[in-house]
Amino acid sequence: MNRDQIRGASRHLKGRAETALGGLTGDPARQVRGAVDQVAGGAQYAYGHARDRAEDLVEEGRHLAHEARERADDLIEDGRHYAEEARRRAQTQGRRAIRYADANRTTTLLAFAGVAFALGWLARSAR
Repeated sequence: MNRDQIRGASRHLKGRAETALGGLTGDPARQVRGAVDQVAGGAQYAYGHARDRAEDLVEEGRHLAHEARERADDLIEDGRHYAEEARRRAQTQGRRAIRYADANRTTTLLAFAGVAFALGWLARSAR
């Protein structure tokens, strides 16, 4: 509860008392002043409540932003880990492919020739 809520509630209660006192004494001016204080106090209390809620929402927003940043940092770190793992696996597989090609030169040359022929045949213009 903030200062505006306390002041608004007290002004509202003061206005109710003044309205009741004006009704008992038959003083319409006092009743009107009391009614004005009641409305003004209610408005001030509502303003204080809205301000309180807005401050809560700001704090929740800060918390959510902090949480989102932590999650993003975790995702970035995971991405770096996966990229490093993919790079390591690609290097390993590339070395294996080179070793296989060196060990089987004839088969590798025939495979490349076959692939080149197939690509050329597929790329030729239809006559």
